[in-house]
Amino acid sequence: MKNKKTLNIFSVILIIIIGRALFRLFDLENLTFEKPALAIVYILAIALSILFMIKDFKKREE
Repeated sequence: MKNKKTLNIFSVILIIIIGRALFRLFDLENLTFEKPALAIVYILAIALSILFMIKDFKKREE
């Protein structure tokens, strides 16, 4: 019996919440972030969440 390929729901929810917060920091008129340091932290958090989600997905695949 094969294992089902599923996404980690915690990672998906985390990415959505942090992405929404990052979008709120972005100023569309000037195309800049209001708080650049906080934006970098959010981008790193999204990148790590995606990395862990892909790593977990590949581990389940084997």
